[in-house]
Amino acid sequence: MPFANLLQSEVPRGPKVLRRSDAKLLTSSQGQFTSRALFPFDGDHQVEFYELRIGPLHREAAEPHAPGTRENLFVAKGVVEITAGSDKPQTLTEGDAVLFEADVPHVYKNLVADEAVLYLVMTYAETAA
Repeated sequence: MPFANLLQSEVPRGPKVLRRSDAKLLTSSQGQFTSRALFPFDGDHQVEFYELRIGPLHREAAEPHAPGTRENLFVAKGVVEITAGSDKPQTLTEGDAVLFEADVPHVYKNLVADEAVLYLVMTYAETAA
C-alpha cells in the first residue's frame, strides 16, 4: 500500500443531498442574474454544475475564467443569446445546448420578457500533478 494512502482522510460515501433552502446563491445586477451551485463545495473540482436564472430582457457580461475553462449550457426555459469572445452570438431556445471556451469575456442575454433558466456545467483544464 502506498504511504500516501495512509495519510489520506476517508472520503464519505453515499448520497449527499443539496437542499435548495441551503444553497449558496450568487446574485448580481440587482438580482437579475442568479447562480446556484448544484454541487458540494468540499474539495477541489474539475467540474462544477450550476442553475442560472436571467431576468427578463437582462444582459449579463462575465469576465474570462482560467485558461482552458469551458462552459456547457442547457436552456431549460426561455430564449437566450450567448456570445463568447469575438465568436458570433448564438441564439438558443428551450432544449438547446451550447459548449464554448469560457476563458474569454462572454455574455448571457435573455431575449424575452420572461425569466430564463439555464443549467451550466463548467469544466476546468486539468493541472499537472
